[in-house]
Amino acid sequence: MPQLMPTPREVEVRSAVEQIAVFADSARPEQLRSDARQLFKRNILDSLGCAIAGLQGTPFRVLREQFVEYRAPGLCTLIGSGKTSADQAALFNSSLVRYVDLLDSYMAIGGLCHPSDNFGTILAAAEQAGASGEEFMLALAVAYEIQCRFTAAVPVMAKGFNHATQLAISAAAGAGKLFGLSAGEIANAIAIATVDNVSLACVHAEPVSQWKGFSPGMTGMRAVYAASLAKRGFTGPKGLFEGPYGLELMFAQSIPVNWEDPSLDVVTQTVMKKYCSLIHGQPVLEAVLDLKRRNRVTAADVEKVRCDVFQGAFDFAGGGSFGSKDLPQVKEQGDYNLKYLIAAALLDDQLGPAQLEEARIQAPDAQVLLRRVEIRPDERFSARYPHELSARVTIRTKGQHVFVKEQNGYEGGLTNPMSWERTVEKFHWLTDVPPSFRTSGCDSARIWYHWYHPCFERLAPRRADAIGPNLFVVPNVK
Repeated sequence: MPQLMPTPREVEVRSAVEQIAVFADSARPEQLRSDARQLFKRNILDSLGCAIAGLQGTPFRVLREQFVEYRAPGLCTLIGSGKTSADQAALFNSSLVRYVDLLDSYMAIGGLCHPSDNFGTILAAAEQAGASGEEFMLALAVAYEIQCRFTAAVPVMAKGFNHATQLAISAAAGAGKLFGLSAGEIANAIAIATVDNVSLACVHAEPVSQWKGFSPGMTGMRAVYAASLAKRGFTGPKGLFEGPYGLELMFAQSIPVNWEDPSLDVVTQTVMKKYCSLIHGQPVLEAVLDLKRRNRVTAADVEKVRCDVFQGAFDFAGGGSFGSKDLPQVKEQGDYNLKYLIAAALLDDQLGPAQLEEARIQAPDAQVLLRRVEIRPDERFSARYPHELSARVTIRTKGQHVFVKEQNGYEGGLTNPMSWERTVEKFHWLTDVPPSFRTSGCDSARIWYHWYHPCFERLAPRRADAIGPNLFVVPNVK
């Protein structure tokens, strides 16, 4: 039987990957509301602070050695000094933002994502393209929007996959936009980057490996490369979502996202961290430190700690479905272990990069105290997720005193957002900006440029408004 010609309506039907591409291609600066712009500046500064704090990590010395062995120096800056190709800069800078586990998050039913995982990729693509600060922020906003919308539509992690899967979509779209690709070429970039980037949730399982923090950087590296290939005419499977054996089959569900909605304000739904811990640990640590300080509890006083949390926190970091948390040894286990994090907070009265050092994690006092910590799931707290992250901490002392605090939300969460001023304080803490630079009303990002100029002064402008320190000029937010 001869095949009927498609009707005009059928011809106009776009695949999901083509719809995402049109969304990315059509995004314009005027769609960024003023409140969203200010929050992007906050999140950009936060990402930079996280990246600087990670510079001393051993893996980044190893990566630099890898770059020397496999690639000649390129156009794009490595935060902290040096240049390499755009794809390897995406790997390096994305991984830096991740390293101390203080980056932003977006919470959804059945999973979450870290929108600033896009930062290093978009920064590398922007420098490669000689983009302006406005173009950089717009591409970052597009990437945030795509990643978070997908995360809200699909419980990726509950289905056994990792959020680096949707990161491939967002990072490729943002990079493609900066490279000046057409909508059709952006669709190919997304398809190329994603079809081979199915990421598994087992990356979070015990014993947690170093790759947990570097997988998103590798995704960004491939996204930049995929966008470059698409620019040169390479094509990818347009049925990535709804086609035979596509993402909808993999996730066993449709992926209902309205890509015709042009808004770029999902950044208003992102949450921030102030402790070096997975996002699930933020309310726990706020409660522990409050109880400790208010009641003058010392670690030596503690007989037992019980912590009740929502199911996701128990599964990821409390000894649930991702494995036992009784013997953490390395950084990647420490920041994903509520028992260790509680013990470290009680011992050190803080939870920063120093508490993720292997020597601190392996120290006898921490290992002994974490064995006195019990983590349990709580149905009531689970029902509040993702709109509120809750925990209840009970500390019993050797003198039989009992201190209890139920923590509903935390500073940095949706109900108590981290302010610009507090983000600047966090930036100072992470980057160790000298006190003499901390003048009243100062622009911390400009201070960073002057103090850590080996990175951004080498973002050589190719035209008057190309990326340089002015990208990070962030006016005071009252």
